[in-house]
Amino acid sequence: MFFDQHRIEIKTPEQVRAMRTAGLVVGRTLERLRAAVRPGVSTAELDALAEASIREQGGTPSFLGYGVPPFPASICASVNEQVVHGVPGAQVLAEGDVISIDCGAIVEGWHGDAAITVAVGPVRPDVAALVRVTEEALWRGLAAARIGGRVSDISHAVESHVRAAGDYGIVDGYTGHGIGTSMHMEPDVPNEGRPGRGPRLKRGIALAVEPMITLGTHDTDVLDDEWTVVTADGTWAAHFEHTFALTEAGVWVLTAEDGGRARLEELGVPYGGE
Repeated sequence: MFFDQHRIEIKTPEQVRAMRTAGLVVGRTLERLRAAVRPGVSTAELDALAEASIREQGGTPSFLGYGVPPFPASICASVNEQVVHGVPGAQVLAEGDVISIDCGAIVEGWHGDAAITVAVGPVRPDVAALVRVTEEALWRGLAAARIGGRVSDISHAVESHVRAAGDYGIVDGYTGHGIGTSMHMEPDVPNEGRPGRGPRLKRGIALAVEPMITLGTHDTDVLDDEWTVVTADGTWAAHFEHTFALTEAGVWVLTAEDGGRARLEELGVPYGGE
C-alpha cells in the first residue's frame, strides 16, 4: 500500500483481496436485510439484524460510534424523504414505503461500504422508477471506471444516466469516497460533473460510488438528531452504493456477491475480479 500525490491510498492485490472479505460481509448483510424488509418491521429491528450479521461473519460495524455526535447504530435506515444517515429506531415500515439501508463493516482493518433501496411491498410507479434509475446510475458509474481514466468519468456517467431518465434531483453536498483502511478517504466521488477531471484512476484504487437521487429538489436539511438528511421539499429519495477496486483486469465490485460480473458484462465492461 502507498499514497499517491493526491493522498489516495493505493492497495496491493493482496490488500484488495482483504477488502473483498469486508465487502462480502457487507453485501451478505444487505441481502439479509432486503429479505427482512416488510410492513410492520421497525428500523431498530433491521439494525439489530445487521449488527448480528456483521459480527457473526467476523466483522465490526463501521458506523457504530462513528463521527460527532457518535452514530448510535450499525446501519443507516432512511425512509421515504430521508435521503441518507437515517438513525434506526421506533419507526415502523408500512406498505408503499421505500427504505434505503447503508451498511459498513471492518474486517482486519479493512472497510466495506454499500447501500440498497428496498420497496416495502408495492410502491407508486414514480417511486419504483426512481429506485430503478438510481441503481442503474450506480452501475453506469462503476462501468465508467478504468485504469488511466479520471474520477469525474464516474461522476459524469452517473449524472448522464439520471438526466436522461427524467426530471430528478441529484443531491448536493454528499458524494462517494475513497475507502480502505478508513471508511472515508480521499478522493470525493461526486454524482455529477464533466468527464476527464480529478485524480487519475490507478490499479489498486478503491472507491465507494453512491448516487443519491430524489423525485424533486437537490437541496436537503438535517434533522435535530444531527444525522438524518431529508429532502428540503419532502419528496422521496433513493440511494445505492457499492465499493469497488480497479485491478489489472478491470472493475471488481467488492460488495457484490458475484463481484459485479453479471451487471458489468451486461454493460460490456471487463470484470476485474478473481
